[in-house]
Amino acid sequence: MTAIDRVLASSRYACVGTGLVPPEPRLKLAVVTCMDARLDVFKLLGLRPGDAHVIRNAGGVVSDDVIRSLAVSQERLGTREVMVVHHTECAAGFEDDHRAVRDAVLQLRGAAALAHRDQVRGFLFDVQRERLDEVPD
Repeated sequence: MTAIDRVLASSRYACVGTGLVPPEPRLKLAVVTCMDARLDVFKLLGLRPGDAHVIRNAGGVVSDDVIRSLAVSQERLGTREVMVVHHTECAAGFEDDHRAVRDAVLQLRGAAALAHRDQVRGFLFDVQRERLDEVPD
């Protein structure tokens, strides 16, 4: 059995009990983070389905598609805050993890396409210590 077959076999039960969840995130929150399989973003942040939009790519990099996704999230679906969550030991190979988080936050705060840029904060998850820390500006 392939990995896709295994996922399909178990997926019919994954959403049972969640009820109908509207597309607008309950917390009005969007999270930009890495695609790393070790990061269970919902568990890490104590989120449930419907709480937040989660946008993932290699390194949690603020690319044009991330800004476009955030713009839609804000304009059409009501999000007002953005968390940037990077992690240590990232395959994207940042020289300085804290600098990468700060740069991502500054990039989002300067993105003219985003209507809500005042509540953008950055965090670093240490995979060895299993600890999430805010990265100061």
